Amino acid sequence: MKRVFLIAILAGILLLPNLHAQEKEPVFGISFHGFVKNDFFWDTRQTTTAREGHFLLWPADVSLDSRGVDINAQASFNFLAVQTRLSGAITGPDAFGAKTSGLIEGDFFAQQNENINLFRLRHALIRLKWTHTELMTGQYWNPLFVTDCFPGTISFNTGTPIQSFSRNPQIRVTHKIGKLSIIAAALSQRDYTSRGPDPGNESATQVSSEFLRNAVIPDMHFQLHFNTSNEENGNTFLVGAGVAYKQIVPRLKSSNGMNIYSVNEKVSGLTATLFTKVKVAPFTVKLEGRYGENICDVLSFSGFAIKEIVDPTTGEQSYTPLRNIGSWGEIHTNGKKLQAGLFAGVTKNIGTKEPMSSATNTVYGLATNIESLIRISPRILFISNSTKIGCEVEFTGARYGYDHDVNYVAGRINQVTNTRLLLSAMYSF
Repeated sequence: MKRVFLIAILAGILLLPNLHAQEKEPVFGISFHGFVKNDFFWDTRQTTTAREGHFLLWPADVSLDSRGVDINAQASFNFLAVQTRLSGAITGPDAFGAKTSGLIEGDFFAQQNENINLFRLRHALIRLKWTHTELMTGQYWNPLFVTDCFPGTISFNTGTPIQSFSRNPQIRVTHKIGKLSIIAAALSQRDYTSRGPDPGNESATQVSSEFLRNAVIPDMHFQLHFNTSNEENGNTFLVGAGVAYKQIVPRLKSSNGMNIYSVNEKVSGLTATLFTKVKVAPFTVKLEGRYGENICDVLSFSGFAIKEIVDPTTGEQSYTPLRNIGSWGEIHTNGKKLQAGLFAGVTKNIGTKEPMSSATNTVYGLATNIESLIRISPRILFISNSTKIGCEVEFTGARYGYDHDVNYVAGRINQVTNTRLLLSAMYSF
């Protein structure tokens, strides 16, 4: 019996280093999280939206019937659960001297109304993180959607079209020097794309990633972030700025009578943004301003216009981008059981960068007839562990422009408004 006891003790001592090594070994794999979300909303007017009214953009313009009655002055409602989301956070062994991680995320929002309720890809990325530098490749938020400073609205639109909204396949490098982050990224397009002439009907607008792909140059971004976050008390001060340059090719060929000619056409656009966030124990304040040229790919009313015909023989044209300027601000409390917030913003079409050849020239883009838009959204959120119940009133006013001059500045305005009451229930896991 004593011999057996001594052998057991000796075996335990020999196994201790192995057990200790096993404890130290990192656990690699995938962990799932996400939420189930139900949204219930009522609108006082017909609206321009995505996914059966879920993603609200702006109220629809006046549409008069034969008696002069506005057809779009009709209320509507809907209940949807398509924002329900599943994310898989991936961890693995080091590679190239860097810590590695990945993310796969999807929801049931789909890519268009025709396949709503079907699972779609939101994010799919790989991260390699060294001491001061991080390389990220895959599909993720457009850098103009700053993940450290965006509206926390209950509405899924998060302030769109005032706030840039897009996810793009990309290569992004972030380098940190103390509290300063330097970010450079090159993007392509997939679900959120540019707009231009339809080859089958050049007076119509087509939505396609080909306009950017044919330019050969990716959508280029550069940003600086200065962040003084304090982990002990949770206080944050963030300030940042960024620029982006995008070039698209509207057409590869033109038709002139019975003849078809190859053309060399490009539209360039510059975007700039400035943002800040201040978080203290009781509340958080966020501010952002944006100037953009041809930014309909981030769901802002924008685009470009035909400037002139540069070659009468081939029909080759030059173009000028529409310019958009806007800003938003938000304040909300940071309570653990109750949070109240207010979002407000405005964005405006300030015309073309250069004069068009005539006031009747063709314009391509998204909602290019909107002159300006304003939104005010107060909200309240009740929190209990993993469950959140929210209520938000979203007031949106849009000014539609007519009789544009050669700079695409409207000579006549028609204003419409919509008020949305949104209720939300979310269970996180």
